[in-house]
Amino acid sequence: MSAVKEPMKRKEYEKALRELQVELCGLQEWVKHKGLRVVVVFEGRDAAGKGGVIKAITGRVSPRVFRVVALPSPSDREKSQLYMQRYVPYLPAAGEIVIFDRSWYNRAGVEVVMGFCTEAQHHRFLILCPEFEHAIVDDGILLVKFWLEVSDAEQKRRFEARMKDPLRQWKLSPIDLPSRGKWFEYSRARDLMLKATDTEFAPWTIVPSDDKERARLNCIRHLLKATPYEKAPRAKVKLPKRSMKGAYDDVASLKGLRFVEEGR
Repeated sequence: MSAVKEPMKRKEYEKALRELQVELCGLQEWVKHKGLRVVVVFEGRDAAGKGGVIKAITGRVSPRVFRVVALPSPSDREKSQLYMQRYVPYLPAAGEIVIFDRSWYNRAGVEVVMGFCTEAQHHRFLILCPEFEHAIVDDGILLVKFWLEVSDAEQKRRFEARMKDPLRQWKLSPIDLPSRGKWFEYSRARDLMLKATDTEFAPWTIVPSDDKERARLNCIRHLLKATPYEKAPRAKVKLPKRSMKGAYDDVASLKGLRFVEEGR
């Protein structure tokens, strides 16, 4: 990892983020214009900051173009299907960017570490995953994969902060806390995953995320670089004048109805 830098000042971060979000809006128009299909996979250790990066990416774009997929635990029916089958319906159509907040790589991480799959299932996944991703890429979908890596000390600090803060306690799942005691099991699972699935056609990009602000900006920069785009043609917008045909006092017509109470 690179040397630790001083934390970014808030104004500096917000300025850089806004500039990148403008670029993301440009990317969005190009993807729609050209009918491109993009898949972005976010994986990483618990409390590595995946949610914050995804919010930074999607904060100023259309949810109709940038779709976030965060699947719950599989149902009994889904457990009986082909493992990859569950994810296929969420792959993008033309003009869409699908962001997986965790993905089929659950099997390479939490499932094998926490005993939710067998060693044989894990081994088979590592063999079949590159073939699945090759089929995705070969069909013309651009696949971008991020692994967010947080240090042991910073993960501990973030977990402790979540335990104390009622606004963040919802982030603590029954799986998160046990992961603290299985640090090295997750490290070994990560290493096996990267060795098996870091391919030329679908490479991993590792993102140090102890500095959350820099991690967010770096992910957006990489996504923009990995998805070449140009300025899409756009028709000039002109605001039409309001027609006075059938005009009436449409403010007075609301009198007597229930309005939301105003705060102090």
